[in-house]
Amino acid sequence: MSASSVESRLRASSTQRARRLTAILDLLAEEHTVSLARLTERLGVSPATARRDLTELADQRLVTRTHGGATLAKGRTELPVALRGTQYAAAKRAIARAMAARLPSGRHVVALSGGSTTAEVARALEWRQDLTVVTNSLSIATLLTERGRVRVVMTGGFVRPESWELVGALAESTFTAVNVGTAVLGADGVSAAAGVTTHDETEARTNRAMVSASQRTVVVADSSKVGRVALAQMAGLDRVSTLITDDAADPDEVERIRATGVEVVLAEARG
Repeated sequence: MSASSVESRLRASSTQRARRLTAILDLLAEEHTVSLARLTERLGVSPATARRDLTELADQRLVTRTHGGATLAKGRTELPVALRGTQYAAAKRAIARAMAARLPSGRHVVALSGGSTTAEVARALEWRQDLTVVTNSLSIATLLTERGRVRVVMTGGFVRPESWELVGALAESTFTAVNVGTAVLGADGVSAAAGVTTHDETEARTNRAMVSASQRTVVVADSSKVGRVALAQMAGLDRVSTLITDDAADPDEVERIRATGVEVVLAEARG
């Protein structure tokens, strides 16, 4: 077997494992506790594989092992950033393409919040040599800096280990010192009733500063976030010009959001 074939198989195996771990966390979010037998049935894996997956999640303090199964770790409300990119990957790529197509040509300043969907937007923009990206996301700053085309401005702040984002007063003060053309905001929830929301109130304050520094705000969120409400509001829909989601979004909620005056773009997700 060639080296490239081995690398491809390892990458596929890693992706499959990440999807299983995400599926376990989703199941625990629904059922609060899950047995080993339930996991093997739901995931279609052997008991040994299920045990290894639970051990890995327990080592990351995402679950608590019990006799014959596991429960969700106390206080856990969001997936770690390393697992988020495995969810709704095709939809996020479609959303990113739609976002990139809506940025003006020529010099422009874009602010990117953290998140797996905004990371896809960063990948879609990496070829632009006329952009300045202001971000509080360590992963996005690294991604763009490695490509070497986009000019990157990084905020200060404290690092949230769940999202690899810099938050707090130092991050907020960066946004008060710059003029942003377009803020691209990821979200844990978008609804007509609650606006754009996230799980963490400190992250929400930092992103509110990003929105305040921007001429327009575009929210990028896959369809699973549409209609969902998280703990803290980042922006009311009166501060949002456009929501870009995928075509699986709940049509009733989409119409409610449109009724507030927000343009809603439904990107067609491809596999």
